[in-house]
Amino acid sequence: MSEKFSKIYDHSIKNPENFWQEASNDIFWFKKPTKILNKSNPPFYKWFEDGITNTCYNALDFHIDQGKGKRTALIYDSPITGSKYKLTYEELRSKVSKFAGALKNQGVNKGDRIIIYMPMIPEAVIAMLACARIGAIHSVVFGGFASNELASRIDDSKAKVLVTASCGFEPGRTVEYKPLVDEAVKLANHKIDKMILFQRTAHEVKLNAPKEISWDEVLLKAKEVDCVEMNSNEFAYILYTSGTTGTPKGIVRDIGGHIVALKWTMKNIYNIDEGDIWWSASDIGWIVGHSYIVYAPLFKGCTTVLFEGKPVGTPDAGAFWKIISDYKVKSLFTAPTAFRAIKKEDPKGEFFSKYDLSKFESLFLAGERADPDTIKWAENLLKVPVIDHWWQTETSWAISSNCTGIEMMETKYGSACKAVPGYDVKVIKQDHSLAKPNEMGDIVVKLPLPPGTFPTLWNADKRYKDNYMSNYEGYYQTYDAGHIDEDGYIWIMSRTDDIINVAGHRLSTGAIEEVLSEHQSVAECAVLGIADKLKGQLPIGLIVLKAGVDKDNATISKECIQMVRDKIGPVAAFKVAIVIKRLPKTRSGKILRGTIRKMADNVDFKMPPTIDDPLILDEIKDDLIKNNILKSA
Repeated sequence: MSEKFSKIYDHSIKNPENFWQEASNDIFWFKKPTKILNKSNPPFYKWFEDGITNTCYNALDFHIDQGKGKRTALIYDSPITGSKYKLTYEELRSKVSKFAGALKNQGVNKGDRIIIYMPMIPEAVIAMLACARIGAIHSVVFGGFASNELASRIDDSKAKVLVTASCGFEPGRTVEYKPLVDEAVKLANHKIDKMILFQRTAHEVKLNAPKEISWDEVLLKAKEVDCVEMNSNEFAYILYTSGTTGTPKGIVRDIGGHIVALKWTMKNIYNIDEGDIWWSASDIGWIVGHSYIVYAPLFKGCTTVLFEGKPVGTPDAGAFWKIISDYKVKSLFTAPTAFRAIKKEDPKGEFFSKYDLSKFESLFLAGERADPDTIKWAENLLKVPVIDHWWQTETSWAISSNCTGIEMMETKYGSACKAVPGYDVKVIKQDHSLAKPNEMGDIVVKLPLPPGTFPTLWNADKRYKDNYMSNYEGYYQTYDAGHIDEDGYIWIMSRTDDIINVAGHRLSTGAIEEVLSEHQSVAECAVLGIADKLKGQLPIGLIVLKAGVDKDNATISKECIQMVRDKIGPVAAFKVAIVIKRLPKTRSGKILRGTIRKMADNVDFKMPPTIDDPLILDEIKDDLIKNNILKSA
């Protein structure tokens, strides 16, 4: 490790209490903590347990108190509706404190749960911060989620109020929320007290009083309210993990550690200072949206961009460059799939040349592994560092990254760089021994986890312990697999269940995908292992081509197969590469490899609630039948 980074990292691992106490001095406390870490009941560790603070105060009031209330807090830009405006810290606090008063008028008290089911509009941010202001626990559910999934979250959280909107807008279509919400409310065993609905211009819906009330109406008698004092270990929010079956898993975040850790990350990982313009192109309802659209940038006192649009199609593949140019964005954080979509539509970067990106300094990618070809394409186009970093819903901030605010490190293409201060990352093999450098295994983090991660699951301590903390005693199991090299760089190769076993050889699907993505015609790809009677499993590749490719599909498939044979070897037994139109993904950009695998193996599967477009699975099924992977029904 480089000297400056190494010194800070070692301090965080050897003296975690001292390290995080120092970081905690940077946030506002009504009462500063004297007990930094309680280790008496592992794995249920408590950070800053006697501290008293408030999430909303740290996001808004703290900066206003310092005379920075006129600074822009939030920029809203919706190419879909043509709406755009800015809110200062003072303006945002006024709206938040008034909606907090409205919630109080509806009987919401400290500790009550509020479901927020909204599109990417400022009112979603306002609702989240209003909950924090009065000590209510919000649970944001991505707008457009199926009714049964929303109902399960209402039941698990026992929500008192549901805050929603009349609709969400997608390119070329309107997603009506009210019918989805009505069905969810009907399906849920737990009954909410009140629904508050924001009427979107051009799509207003009928409300059934008195249980349903409009956003504007609920504000009429509301008065602005102050922040309540919250214990550090009380919960800020519940975020249910995507794609769960049965009872959803509610990741919870405790208040004190969440503020301390996320504020620390803005400078140390992303090199963002007060007043900088920051953009996280994600969605509220996913962890990236929670952490880096709403909380971290506002804790830091910078300007956050809220974008209601897509990387392509709103209106074209230059959408991201336009936002960066218009608002002088310093850094962007998005998913690799967004850049693969841009690369597919505009492989030569012709849209890029139309815009001024002179203020742009860095691009961060996370959500799933960023293939080296996409990183190199982005580097060549942007002429700035492109950083793949790794983290999870459970952690709420990066486990590994190039920490640009501490010291820039060398890029190793395909690696998510080194463990971030606070995380003691190891690789454990199947026999439970620690792996040597470059040996493949399960990636784990030594306990205790740093502040801002998840102290438990909502009403499910046993499940938390059994699912995450029991397989390897003293470690958090990430369910990601990979290796750490001799320089300490972490290589995330796949989810644990994406490691395939070909005739006794454990192979990473990520390693094969890395080879396929190097083909000049391939925009993105997915590799999965399908059942085989002789070898146990065999890998197949699904590849999506860049726009404008004129080479025939059969030739491209043969070239891809040969590349895998040349770079990984015959041991991979890679003989099938199928050219397809598009890959099925979650709305957050993760490719649904497990679902495709079950389909190919003719195993029953549940339609993932987070899938972006269910029709893609029908297309994939037809492709699998045409290539004799799946027999026709």
